[in-house]
Amino acid sequence: MKERKQLSVSAIKNGTVIDHIPAKNVFKVLQILGLDNVDEMITFGTNFESKKLGKKGLIKVSNVFFLDEEINKIALVAPEAKLNIIKEYEVVEKKVVEVPDKIIGIARCVNPQCITNHETITTRFQVVSKKDVSLKCHYCGKITDQENLVIV
Repeated sequence: MKERKQLSVSAIKNGTVIDHIPAKNVFKVLQILGLDNVDEMITFGTNFESKKLGKKGLIKVSNVFFLDEEINKIALVAPEAKLNIIKEYEVVEKKVVEVPDKIIGIARCVNPQCITNHETITTRFQVVSKKDVSLKCHYCGKITDQENLVIV
């Protein structure tokens, strides 16, 4: 039999690895975090086998560390994601992304008649479900589910 070469993704010296992203949401996470505007090395892949998710995605970003506000944005489209903080090629911190109880100024209300879509008002949501993310608008009461979620 012919020996196959295995390609590997190089380790990063400093930065963040985001793992356990649902495969269909890898590009949403890249967009939400504005990684298309980063001048650092970014490695990402999707549709890796995962016992927990079926298929998962992974993003590695050199020399970038995320604020809690950015992590909250990740949680809305990848509620089971894990972040590994890398320094000098070692994992120095592991963070489990958690959907907070309230979402303020991160998502848009799905209701076109909602005041937040017509006035300069910061959106506010109560999280109804953390597993299959759904948010209840503080102003109009409309439920926005994960399929219709638009990050601002």
